Amino acid sequence: MRVDVTVDEVMEALEAVVDPELDEPITDLGFVRSVILDDRGVTVHLRLPTSFCSPNFAYLMASDAQDALRLIPEAGEVRILLDEHHDSDKINAGLAADAGYRGTFGVEAVDSLDDLRRIFRRKAHTAAMERCIEKLLKQTSLGVDDISSLILSDLPKGPEKSALLRRRIGIGLSVCPAGRVFVDDDGKPVPRDAVPLRLRFAKSVRISMEGNSHFCRGLLATRYDDTDGPVPRIYDTRTTSITARRVS
Repeated sequence: MRVDVTVDEVMEALEAVVDPELDEPITDLGFVRSVILDDRGVTVHLRLPTSFCSPNFAYLMASDAQDALRLIPEAGEVRILLDEHHDSDKINAGLAADAGYRGTFGVEAVDSLDDLRRIFRRKAHTAAMERCIEKLLKQTSLGVDDISSLILSDLPKGPEKSALLRRRIGIGLSVCPAGRVFVDDDGKPVPRDAVPLRLRFAKSVRISMEGNSHFCRGLLATRYDDTDGPVPRIYDTRTTSITARRVS
């Protein structure tokens, strides 16, 4: 079996995996503890801020990381291990057996994995909308009464707009430039008289996500001592170099 994957390929794949609740890459959050490349494939150890983080969040993150790495050609066997969580054994066994979410948690799995993913993606979209609208209100003369008529082409280019477009694609909404910016989860424009209340709700979602992100970073820093160097720790224990393997 050829294991020709590079560290850069592994990290690029992991950077695309987001914490489902915080909507940030697990690499930015420090959740990737180590990456090990060996003659069998890739092993990634994940960690979380506490041992009692919600099991469904943990499983969703670990499962997405496994799926992302399996898309890399010649990555070999992909092993994802969640460290020091109260459900580590159950989650790691379920991932290794490809048991799926319901197969891993049994009667404890109230929602399907797709349902969970949809909930978090909708929250991320709501927060992204609010960021774009808030920025526009601060930088222009537009007021709350103008929000209902905003279309995507009205938004200035930048990271906020790019993030919003990605979130719309993630929940199956159109990114047509003429599409309305402020919409509900189904893509229906928010009526003008409902904008103030809906905007306050969107702001509360965004603040909650950002607050949780700050809180989780603090807990992670308290739980783990990274003074020995940044994470993830990278180990390449392959006995034959990638170059030699490709030549042969």
